[in-house]
Amino acid sequence: MGKKTKKDSEPPPKDTFDPLLVESKQAATVVLMLDSPEEDVQTRACEAIYKFAEKCDDNKALLLELNAMPALLKLISSEDKVVRRNATMSVGVMAVHSEVRKLLRKSDAIQQVIKLLAPEEDTLVHEFASLFIASMANEFTSKVQIFEQDGIEPLIRLLADPDPDVQKNAVEAVCLMLQDFQTKAAIRELNGIQPLLDLLRSEYPVIQEFALVSLARCTEDTENREVLRELGGLEKLVEFIGTPEFNDLHVHALLVMSNCLEDTESMELIQSTGGLQKLLQFAAESTIPEVQQNAAKAMTRAAKNSENRKIFHEQESEKTLIQLLESDNVQVQAAACQTIAIMSENLLSKAAIGELDGIGPLVKLLNSDNGEVREAASLALANLTTASANNCTEVVAEKGVEPLINLVSDTKEGAQANAAVVLTNMASDEIMRTDIQSRGIVSALTSPLLSKNVVVQSKAALAVAAFVCDANSRAELRTSGGLAALTKLLTSGNEEVRRSASWAIVVCATDTPTAMEVSKLGGLETLQEIEQSSTRQNQFSQAALDRLLDSNLPAKYALTGRLGPMDVIQDGFYDPGQAKYYGSSYEDREGDWLKPGGKFQTLEEYSKVKPEPKRPILLVNTKAPESQASSPVPVPSEVDMKTESKVSVKSSRSNVRGRKESKKEREEREERERQEAERLAELQKVQAEQSSTWHPPADQALETYITEIITNVSPLPTTREQVVAIAQFVSDKMGGPVERGQLTNFSYELPISQLKHDLESNIIPIGKITAGIHYHRALLFKALCDNIAVGVSLVRGEYGRAWNEVMLTDDEAPGAPKFPPKEYIVDLMHEPGRLMRSDCADAVNYQKL
Repeated sequence: MGKKTKKDSEPPPKDTFDPLLVESKQAATVVLMLDSPEEDVQTRACEAIYKFAEKCDDNKALLLELNAMPALLKLISSEDKVVRRNATMSVGVMAVHSEVRKLLRKSDAIQQVIKLLAPEEDTLVHEFASLFIASMANEFTSKVQIFEQDGIEPLIRLLADPDPDVQKNAVEAVCLMLQDFQTKAAIRELNGIQPLLDLLRSEYPVIQEFALVSLARCTEDTENREVLRELGGLEKLVEFIGTPEFNDLHVHALLVMSNCLEDTESMELIQSTGGLQKLLQFAAESTIPEVQQNAAKAMTRAAKNSENRKIFHEQESEKTLIQLLESDNVQVQAAACQTIAIMSENLLSKAAIGELDGIGPLVKLLNSDNGEVREAASLALANLTTASANNCTEVVAEKGVEPLINLVSDTKEGAQANAAVVLTNMASDEIMRTDIQSRGIVSALTSPLLSKNVVVQSKAALAVAAFVCDANSRAELRTSGGLAALTKLLTSGNEEVRRSASWAIVVCATDTPTAMEVSKLGGLETLQEIEQSSTRQNQFSQAALDRLLDSNLPAKYALTGRLGPMDVIQDGFYDPGQAKYYGSSYEDREGDWLKPGGKFQTLEEYSKVKPEPKRPILLVNTKAPESQASSPVPVPSEVDMKTESKVSVKSSRSNVRGRKESKKEREEREERERQEAERLAELQKVQAEQSSTWHPPADQALETYITEIITNVSPLPTTREQVVAIAQFVSDKMGGPVERGQLTNFSYELPISQLKHDLESNIIPIGKITAGIHYHRALLFKALCDNIAVGVSLVRGEYGRAWNEVMLTDDEAPGAPKFPPKEYIVDLMHEPGRLMRSDCADAVNYQKL
């Protein structure tokens, strides 16, 4: 055999390019390779880009600048599975970058990627396609595109994928999509709730967390909660919460439970299975503050339903809540307080919390350094003490009055309002109210009255109405500045604030000093403006105006022109003339005293005006000035005070003369000197007030008139005889009868002008007038009748007219019915003592010029 020769290999075709191995270190070169027609090159380029992009965000941004995305998007639709897979991996990683997503929103990339979620694609494609969808779902516009491109259904299908990475990306995408309300309905229709429940058994906490967050968002919809109940979701959640190894996820599970427990059906179901008791026990025994906090919040949301509150009470949830109050965590304390506040709307729960000594822990929390805790604790107490005398008593027993008064001036506005409510509730008991008043609540309420928060203003005004119900408290309110703040609230733009302030004025203005002070502060004008408004007026403002006028008879007579039988004229009454309020100022039809300043003037303010040729201001006052009636409080003179101060300072320094004064002694001496200076300043202030106090002049003539009436007229047997006698007495004292038609010849103006000149004042005591016409006599008649309890009205007419009306029984005809009494006008001018039926012609003529 001959030796075999080696067969020569066939040479490559001439038109074929020899294989070239390219090693590139530039991303730009690899991006260019994406456009290669060779699938092997495309595969390797996509793989290299994936590895490069995965390293950091800067690499993703660089690839975006190199315009890699259009080529990658083209390759994810490649017929070659490997190219398609690698391209999908690159696009999925790139989509994590926000700038990349901005570019992708302008393309049809979402539609292309959703197609890659089809069952026939391999696991890696599903993993990175779902990652792409999860990244894009961060923007609202992308959510809309995903929903419109039917992306929810394939995502739900991937929830059951055996690969955990696919599950994680899919459930994350679903979680983000559930932020849109349309997805919440779609996931129910596509049976997506069961796969989410199944993911609670996953071995990976991140998957469980996304599943729980998805369920929390999903159960915000009522129909989804119903589906969850049907699928046994509540039992699974209770079991999940009861598993200690899932401690880190219990917060999210409680959020789902919180949504579910809003439905009474869920509450009844979980109660029947024993799950509610387990939940309460878990909340009490958990050592994780955040878990306890969310458990309390879940109870708060559920307890907003009245039926749920009953169920909670049946399970003795109050014990759990009181136990949570003892927690050291402020967030848990605040959450427990809020739950108690809601639960206390149930009367049985309200009583149970008090019986279980729940008031004490709440009172302690009022002193917390945390504002949220103080606000929540005060809210709980506000609800617990509403219509509950026992709980109010418990607050006092737990020494809660002082913390509540301090809380009225708290920096937390909610705490201020709540504290005011608690104190108002307690004020319904007279003993408690007196105790709280003695602790300075009236002065403390000035601070919330000045608040800018309308809720605080309203609650503070109601507290004022509850506590300022006696002379001492009203005086304290005036001196503390609270009355000025309260009056200012009448101008509030908030209806509730105006209503509360009006009610407080109704309570406060029951005495003349307070009513006069409110008028001086502009309250009278404000209430009249409110009454003239068709949008702001209400029954409370009307009641406040009526009360203010009833306690300030000079203003009532000036504005309404009438004083009824119950309006008793007392010392200090004055008549400045008729007035009407026109939005910003008063105007008198007779052009007299009520125009200046836009406010109803006090008598002291009128006293400062020099005598003018106007109608006089008539004064009814028999009370002598206090400086004459009683000795004033002894106040040392300025010389005495200076001498005393020098002696005090000298004595304090003489003790250390001859030796060096220590630092402690110097500080003590400076403190004594400071206190002494403050005391002297206070004495000077008292002295200045006493010296500047103005008192109306006493009317000795009027006092004599009253004495005569009490002696001679009061013993008369019938009211008719008393009225006639007083009428004749008034006529005699003011110039006697004047014939009809002769009034113009009756000289009364000159004597009055002489009186103004002699007194150097526009204010004339009514008893000094010896010649008077209708309005002089009518005022004197009313004043005298009021002193012997004869019911008489005083009515003002026009052009100096005024008259008195009296209700008398008709006893002229024997056997005739005496009631109802009839109204008569008393003649004081022409035939003094004549009684005219108010509807007769003579009475009508008497009232007119």
